[in-house]
Amino acid sequence: MIYSTATVPVNPHGETLLTLEQVWKGLEAKARDARLFLPSGLCTRCDVTEESDTHFLREAIIAGQDLREIITLEPQSKVTFFQVTGPREGAIINELFEDEAGELQLRFYCYLGLRGKLPGGPEEQAEQAQFASDQGYKAALLSTLRRTRELLAQGML
Repeated sequence: MIYSTATVPVNPHGETLLTLEQVWKGLEAKARDARLFLPSGLCTRCDVTEESDTHFLREAIIAGQDLREIITLEPQSKVTFFQVTGPREGAIINELFEDEAGELQLRFYCYLGLRGKLPGGPEEQAEQAQFASDQGYKAALLSTLRRTRELLAQGML
């Protein structure tokens, strides 16, 4: 089992301030179309194929892998990606919250397994190490906030 978590401040010193509503718009946009947020060419398809009052189904090709995810939105709070098909199974969560000082934070956490791989085996250990690295999900959170600022500046959110 892979467990990873990272938390970053939404408004570090020197950055354009983002409100909860603005960050939420960014997270929702990312959930609906990852191409807007991932490096060019990494996501070659991202389509919402079904939608209901409680969730939507997204089909994507990310890093050459076909994925199907059920995505739930808890407005202004949490986006959960349930991995239905693809190399991983489990859940990835992006959560907005205020810390004890009232500062807005963005947290990532996941509980995942690798389909067809030995639990706790070398592949899962490598993935765990990648998630915890400087290029892991902390970098993804920072990239999400940077891209949200860019999209807002361009009037796209």
